[in-house]
Amino acid sequence: MTELLVGTKKGLFLLEGVPGTGFEISARAFAGEPVDFATRDPHSGRLLATVTSPFYGPKIFYTDGDPDAEWEQAGGIALPEGGDQALERIWVIARGEADGTLYAGGDPGVLFESHDDGANWEINSGLWEQPSRSDWQPGGGGLCLHSICTWPGDPDKLAVAISAAGIWLTDDGGRTWRRGNEGLNPRYLPEETLKDENAGRCVHHIERAPRQPSRMFMQFHGGVYRSDDAGMSWSDIGGGGLPSDFGFPLIVDPADPDSAYVIPLVADMDRVTPGGRVRVYETRDGGSSWAARGDGLPAEHAYLTVLRQAFSRAGEGGQLELYFGSTSGEVFGSGDAGSTWSTIALRLPPVFSLVAI
Repeated sequence: MTELLVGTKKGLFLLEGVPGTGFEISARAFAGEPVDFATRDPHSGRLLATVTSPFYGPKIFYTDGDPDAEWEQAGGIALPEGGDQALERIWVIARGEADGTLYAGGDPGVLFESHDDGANWEINSGLWEQPSRSDWQPGGGGLCLHSICTWPGDPDKLAVAISAAGIWLTDDGGRTWRRGNEGLNPRYLPEETLKDENAGRCVHHIERAPRQPSRMFMQFHGGVYRSDDAGMSWSDIGGGGLPSDFGFPLIVDPADPDSAYVIPLVADMDRVTPGGRVRVYETRDGGSSWAARGDGLPAEHAYLTVLRQAFSRAGEGGQLELYFGSTSGEVFGSGDAGSTWSTIALRLPPVFSLVAI
């Protein structure tokens, strides 16, 4: 049985089912509220959700019981007092390598950490007090910390991505940070501007290959990249069969460090699937070549948008399942690593995030 946690513009939907036999909505929470991201901690089983209220701002909630019942609000989700910035949104929650540790990324380029399974949080001061912070530039969606990559077995190593402040790396548990933007080519910027290391390195998403942690994949704002040195430098792998190198979602098969999946969009000014054909593109050779996977997906007049957190997987290798949701309310799934697809749900509110368990 696979569980899908689908964060939408109007609440959190929990779907349960088996690939090929259908899914059903088993619960709904935060009815009418925008749920930006939701996940289940694989260690504790706790459900966590980020909700942005137009009146109270972004909060994290959690529950250990029935998702239809009462959720508790986590403590500590706030910026330091006395500043001139406001907390706009919590984009993502990720499990850390140490017991009880979770991370949350938000706008404006902020990293929170919890050491009690998400009940209480504190700001990571090392990243927040970066001397260059005042020169960081936001992307189109804000100054959002949207990707968090831990290092299997080492709680001190962490990589995060911020639009548009680029990649930041730590080897000491977040006390100090360094950039990891070498090789990135923001073609949307004038050449003279590139001399400024704070100029918009608009990373859209990063993922680490668990079996080979120094291998990472990136979807950039116009570019798909790979790193073989843990995010210090990057090589362009956006050719070889992709109809576009612009997009947001990205998945890595944990069983194979050469295997990754992206869902391209036309361009920054036309954020829909190319040619009205919904296709997931797969590489099995580290990005040297890409192949379309779309059997069962809409093949014409389907101009969908898939957001960065709305693509997820369950299992790995021969048991890899892939799922994604669109801003037009559809959810699609594959039980055979993308070879064939089926429609999981229709007419949901716009999908902001999807996590498969």
